[in-house]
Amino acid sequence: MLQSFFILCSGADPNLLADCSQGEKSKYAGIGATVFFTAVMAFIASAYALFTVFDAVIPAVFFGFIWGLLIFNLDRFIVSTIKKRDRFGQEFLQATPRIILAIIIAIVISKPLEIKIFEKEINTVLLKEKNAMELANKKQIGTYFKTDLDKNKAQIAALKSEITNKEKEVNNLYNTYITEAEGTAGTKKLGKGPVYKEKRDKHDAALKELANLKTTNDAKIIELEKQAQTLQTDLETKINTAKPIIEGFDGLMARINALNQLPWLPSFFIMLLFLAIETSPIIAKLLAPKGEYDFKQEELETALKATLEQNKYQRELLVKTNATMHDKVYEDIAEDKRLYDIQRKNAEELFELQSNGFVEKQKGTL
Repeated sequence: MLQSFFILCSGADPNLLADCSQGEKSKYAGIGATVFFTAVMAFIASAYALFTVFDAVIPAVFFGFIWGLLIFNLDRFIVSTIKKRDRFGQEFLQATPRIILAIIIAIVISKPLEIKIFEKEINTVLLKEKNAMELANKKQIGTYFKTDLDKNKAQIAALKSEITNKEKEVNNLYNTYITEAEGTAGTKKLGKGPVYKEKRDKHDAALKELANLKTTNDAKIIELEKQAQTLQTDLETKINTAKPIIEGFDGLMARINALNQLPWLPSFFIMLLFLAIETSPIIAKLLAPKGEYDFKQEELETALKATLEQNKYQRELLVKTNATMHDKVYEDIAEDKRLYDIQRKNAEELFELQSNGFVEKQKGTL
């Protein structure tokens, strides 16, 4: 039962193999098994690759199954259409397009499995890339908001500096009138004289100005700080918005690029393994000597070809013979005197009718 299934997978004619030896049946069963398991590997590889795209099991399994059937059909077609010839060069030339197709299929099958085999290493590469992208994103967004934030900070600093300068001015005026009262500076007269009063009034006026300035600037600073908070919130919102996009940077193309950043030798040997599996039925058929099945297949083909050539020759001969017979028949008819007289009489009557009709038309015209 299993052997019959694998023979079916090989594309061989089971009726021709029925009378062949067990060894010949085993050879084609082995070829069919290779075709079948290659299709199974193609299903697994494509299902995994599609799972990374759709992130869902059912679509990945469904389309992976379709892809596996496609690869199975292609491999079966490739193996079944390679026929043994008397010269290896002719066989290899016949198999060259199929070998190229097998190489392409092997590369397509191996790549998703390479991604799965080196999944941990690929995740490490992707993590580094995600971190770099996140830092670059923060830097880009920070640069975008930097002008507004710097301007906001400069305005707040200017307002605070204005208050500080005013406080220094008030403190200096305070020291001036205190030292005047103590007699250690200014007029150096102890007591609260007119100069002291003048300096005290000047200090009190500056102190009122400081109070008004603080009230005004504090209100402005509060408003600017609110604006700064809004800008900072917008900046963090944009950074957080980009985070899911960066975290989702692990699709099929990203993983293939990450795989290309890893050492090439392990991936190369895995691809060679699948290439060997994919081309093994073709190579086996090229290297194997002619067997019973090949001789029987060749016999059927030559017999069919001979029959077709014979039928074609008979049809051409039949057409030629019929043409000769028809020529002879019409030649004999042409020499018959009775038929000649009948044909002449009919021609005379027809000519007379044509002549009379022409005369009637001419009269009508006149």
